[in-house]
Amino acid sequence: MEKTFHVFLDRYLDIWRNCSLAEMKRVIARDYQAREVTDGLVSDFGYEESITGWEKGFEFIKENEAQWGVSKVSVLQIREGEMLAILSATIIINGISLDTANLFFQTFKEDTLGEWKLARSYIEAGIPSENIKSLALK
Repeated sequence: MEKTFHVFLDRYLDIWRNCSLAEMKRVIARDYQAREVTDGLVSDFGYEESITGWEKGFEFIKENEAQWGVSKVSVLQIREGEMLAILSATIIINGISLDTANLFFQTFKEDTLGEWKLARSYIEAGIPSENIKSLALK
């Protein structure tokens, strides 16, 4: 299970980095639930709001000829058929990373067909990049 998840996670990160909205829609579970904290304000949302957020983010990247700086921080199995990936993400414009990044705690579940889907996320947004640079897995 862990091996198939790591293959999936690499594909998921490629989908993210390549700004593929169509593929992102396929890897997020329809019953997806998320919570984001930005400047102390909490926002809960589901699948549709998530897709809208990815669409806006991908458009920003393309319009600004930017790229995603996404790094794995940690990956662990939390139960059978469920994996947690902790990821950091920032935007890079003209080779320069933004001063802030987001830290994602993303839970993925294997569905009845054996495919991994993003089921839940907890996101801390707007963290100073310097505070999380040392976290990424080598």
